[in-house]
Amino acid sequence: MKKVRISASREYDVLVERGLLDKSGQLIKAATGSKKAVIISGDIVFPLYVERLKRSLEAAGLETEVFVLPHGEQSKTLANYGRILEFLSEKRLGRSDVLVALGGGVTGDITGFAASTYQRGMNFVQVPSTLLAAVDSSVGGKTAVDLPGGKNQVGSFYQPALVICDPDLLSTLPEEELACGCAEVIKYAVLGSRDFFDRLKALPVSQQLEDVICTCVEMKRDIVAQDEYDRGLRQLLNLGHSFGHAVEACSGFTVLHGQAVSIGMAAITRAAAVKGHCSRETLEELLGLLQQYKLPTDCPYGLEEMYSASLLDKKFTGGKMHLIVPEEIGRCRIEAVAMEEIKDWMAAGGITG
Repeated sequence: MKKVRISASREYDVLVERGLLDKSGQLIKAATGSKKAVIISGDIVFPLYVERLKRSLEAAGLETEVFVLPHGEQSKTLANYGRILEFLSEKRLGRSDVLVALGGGVTGDITGFAASTYQRGMNFVQVPSTLLAAVDSSVGGKTAVDLPGGKNQVGSFYQPALVICDPDLLSTLPEEELACGCAEVIKYAVLGSRDFFDRLKALPVSQQLEDVICTCVEMKRDIVAQDEYDRGLRQLLNLGHSFGHAVEACSGFTVLHGQAVSIGMAAITRAAAVKGHCSRETLEELLGLLQQYKLPTDCPYGLEEMYSASLLDKKFTGGKMHLIVPEEIGRCRIEAVAMEEIKDWMAAGGITG
């Protein structure tokens, strides 16, 4: 078993091993000491893995209930958050009991937010079933739900007690969803490791899953340890997200998160090349790797639509948006850009019309 220790306001382990789902009950019991558990899962993941997880929890002595959400970003709402809280109250869960998020980023986000607020905070464990959640959203403590006006507008920083990554769960992912996780993996390589970038070119992520998950988690660990509450260095993890969130909003969340991040990374790197912050060779390398993993690189929405969507993003503070600008593969910087200049950056990134 591979283990990455996260040091934040709460210390916890990220465990990575094939077959770990069937051992998860004892691991969760040891990490939390809980007597009751509620598994929260999306309706696609539910028939695949919930019964195995429930059996493991019950074998470890935890009384276990299941709450199923509709899949997709559209379910990450205040209404569903309220339904979860009502379910926990109805089942008489207490602060010492545990919520177990089995699924992707949407499930982890809303489950973590419920855990952070129910009775002012209860135990919370992440069991990611997507590559994107395993390498990124399950670690670091960001939880949230969306509002009609924007993504992740209501949330909290709340670290889990444990993250259990079983790469075997990724075997049922559709190819499109696996590619979405690869977008986040590529993000980490562009942010901090030329060597990792080259490894991704040489060998498909699917053939090095354990190493890829651990590498991304270790990189995120190092950033979160320095800036848990996202006031400085952690903003680097938003590479591709500022424009990517606008793509998601414009699509009504029909464009998947990883696809939007890929489009956002391509756009910001095009702009960086046009403005002289990185070389044309850096841009071509990034576009080549994104295309190698069958990820989109062109924005399907026009400039005015994208700009309007970006104004609703919570990354706007003090009249400025903090863009993450690549300088070369393995190094990026944070650029504070005034609202009135965002259109120019988007246009330089190939977003026109």
